[in-house]
Amino acid sequence: MKPISRRKLITGGLATTAGLVGVGAAATLIRRAGLVPPDCRGPYGPGETLTYAAQRILTRHSMAREFSRDMISKTPFANEIAPPTDLFKAHQEKGFSDWRLTVGGMVARPGSFSLSDLKSMPMRSQITEVACEEGWSYIAEWIGTPLYEVLHEVGPLSEAKYLAYFSTDPNWWESIDLTDAMHPQTCLTWGMNDGDLPVPFGGPLRMRIPRQLGYKSVKFITHIELADTLKGLGKRLGYIEQDYAYSWYAGM
Repeated sequence: MKPISRRKLITGGLATTAGLVGVGAAATLIRRAGLVPPDCRGPYGPGETLTYAAQRILTRHSMAREFSRDMISKTPFANEIAPPTDLFKAHQEKGFSDWRLTVGGMVARPGSFSLSDLKSMPMRSQITEVACEEGWSYIAEWIGTPLYEVLHEVGPLSEAKYLAYFSTDPNWWESIDLTDAMHPQTCLTWGMNDGDLPVPFGGPLRMRIPRQLGYKSVKFITHIELADTLKGLGKRLGYIEQDYAYSWYAGM
């Protein structure tokens, strides 16, 4: 049997496929097309696979909505954060001048970047919404360095499929595929609403992925790892997936 092309999947319609042959069989067809998320196993695996494949086929190049400045939330909700560690306080006292972002794994040129390094790269400003899985949301201007600019510096290897990013707390991490990593709206954010990114909102450096729910936009980013598999990087597929059993792909 010839491999199922992406165009054929679109033409046939994922929903139609699932309805005619069942979700499990549709997931098998999608697997042949290489559109399988890392949480494809278990009782919810076929449904997660179908959702991820549909998003990748239909919205691969879509953009999250960007708002006008008059729609920026007056009192954005930062959500609670853990008390700062002594090391974090030391960084804060120095204005985060010693803060480093390291990038490693499946890259040609592992790198280490200061905030000044990131700010010297091409920047992006976008007014987008943080939509939390708990039901609250707010709109803010996010200013930062597109993630693809950093990836161009380190040179992802052809085998790399995923990108994991870690907070100051090594147990607080998340992961995305290279499609979302290279998306123009995925940013390493160091500014908010015309100023520096406040600590309660993830300063000095936060990942912003406006096409996915808020738990993917991890605060206090210090390390990025590229890999061909997420096994061995941490428990499950990320912090939220580990403790709350949420989906790995949180597209909106």
